Amino acid sequence: MTTHFRHFCSAFYLFLLLPCLLIVAVNCKTLKRDVKALNEIKASLGWRVVYAWVGDDPCGDGDLPPWSGVTCTTVSGGDYRVVTELEVYAVSIVGPFPLAVTNLVDLTRLDLHNNKLTGPIPPQIGRLKHLKILNLRWNKLQDSIPPEIGELKQLTHLYLSFNNFKGEIPKELANLPELRYLQLHENRLTGRIPPELGTLPNLRHLDVGNNHLVGTIRELIRIEGCFPALRNLYLNNNYLTGGIPAQLANLTKLEILYLSGNKMSGIIPSGLAHIPQLTYLYLDHNQFSGRIPDAFYKHPFLKEMYIEGNSFRPGVNPIGVHKVLELSDSDFVV
Repeated sequence: MTTHFRHFCSAFYLFLLLPCLLIVAVNCKTLKRDVKALNEIKASLGWRVVYAWVGDDPCGDGDLPPWSGVTCTTVSGGDYRVVTELEVYAVSIVGPFPLAVTNLVDLTRLDLHNNKLTGPIPPQIGRLKHLKILNLRWNKLQDSIPPEIGELKQLTHLYLSFNNFKGEIPKELANLPELRYLQLHENRLTGRIPPELGTLPNLRHLDVGNNHLVGTIRELIRIEGCFPALRNLYLNNNYLTGGIPAQLANLTKLEILYLSGNKMSGIIPSGLAHIPQLTYLYLDHNQFSGRIPDAFYKHPFLKEMYIEGNSFRPGVNPIGVHKVLELSDSDFVV
């Protein structure tokens, strides 16, 4: 059999098979559970986005495209589709967190940020076992952060900042082995930061600034080998007390340490200046005293060290020009 003849046979076989493949694609429907859940959301909330939610099938049907913000995936075997991403943000959604979302159990990304959602996150959020990114920041969500979030074992990004959450940070968040970014700033959280968070092997960014948290850094880092991957630690504008323990230098990957606006005191340990990639150090508006060790001024990467509002000895100088450090969404969301 010649090469040309084999190619002809292969092409002819595909030509015969093509109508069958098209039939499968056309008949590939969305799982009824997901269709029901999204239609419940559409009917109950009156979102602004629903003007683009045309048809009954959120994954698209025939000539109709998928609903805006809805991403679907065909499951292995190609028999049906499931909703894997829901991104409906900055459209002024008003009302409670839509409970029907928790029936979309194949979600890997849920992004409802910058809306006007109110009330609590329902405990049923723990059903979304495949979730990797949960972004609910810039809403008006209230009550406690549900410990059931600790059941989302694949979660890598958790953004709950700029809400009205109260109560303590649930220690169950330490049960998220893949978690890299944890943003809880600008809420009304109280109590101590769970030291169990230090056992998270992949946590790179921890921001609990602008809350009502108490305790000491010594308590936070009391677990040996804690925070092995942490680069950015934001503890600013809380009610933390005590000093900076020398053991903090064991967090050798730190790049940003933001301690501004607490009630911390004592001297600054010289070992902190030996964190190799330390780039931003904010100590301002505390009760620190003594001198700043010379090693800080010789650090090759330290761009900013802000010291205003303390009791340092005369002659202690800052490094760089202070500005409020804001990292964009693109630094975190993937």
